[in-house]
Amino acid sequence: MSDNRRRIDVVLVAGGKWHDIDFARLELLKLLAEDENVRVRVFEDYQAIEAIEAADLLVSYTCDVTPSLDVQERLRAWVAGGRRWMALHGCNSVLRFLDNGKVDAPDWAPHFMETLGTAFVAHPPVGPFRVEITAPDHPLVAGLAAFEPQDDELYLSRPTAPIETLLHVDFAGEAPAFTVSHWEDSRQPLMYLRSIGEGAVLYNALGHCRGHHDMHPKLDWFPTVQRGAWACPEYYELLRRGLGWAKSAIN
Repeated sequence: MSDNRRRIDVVLVAGGKWHDIDFARLELLKLLAEDENVRVRVFEDYQAIEAIEAADLLVSYTCDVTPSLDVQERLRAWVAGGRRWMALHGCNSVLRFLDNGKVDAPDWAPHFMETLGTAFVAHPPVGPFRVEITAPDHPLVAGLAAFEPQDDELYLSRPTAPIETLLHVDFAGEAPAFTVSHWEDSRQPLMYLRSIGEGAVLYNALGHCRGHHDMHPKLDWFPTVQRGAWACPEYYELLRRGLGWAKSAIN
């Protein structure tokens, strides 16, 4: 930006199911507050589309939150017009619990998932995995070494549009809780760029978090507090770089 006193208007969408949205919202607000020029409006979903269209950038941390088709179309047009959107963890998820105990990820929002670049399908049981650097020369990940969150959800997704992968995991194994449970050896993108017109989406699938009350009404009390990649300093570095990338497109 040519003027370091320019006000930066941000919309943060933080809402959804099965995650500690309060924790993620607070951590993201603290990161945004590191820039004194940033002013933030916070919503639980994307339906406040007029606020998004008036903003300089969008940050979202959601799970199973899908906007109406009209809002989906306006979101894509907003990005294509030159804006940037940093989407985190479960934003590409649609989840339904079936009578047989499995979790399905139905293809109910193809336009939205095409904008995001991938659609969530499943994840293996929460546990450690090694995050590899796919594009070590890219400024968003340059200088970072591979790291290993201890209790994150390894998102297994299907591609919906061309993307530029920055972080990945090579995975083969089982996701027993989901309808698509068996996975052959595949490279799963964990952070990537999805270009749309003059703008882009930066998607980071890391960042699972869950507290004791976040599986309600399935469970009244979840026994373990999970912080996933939020316990890794590398994740905060990725978030700071992502916010810097989003702000760098502001005229």
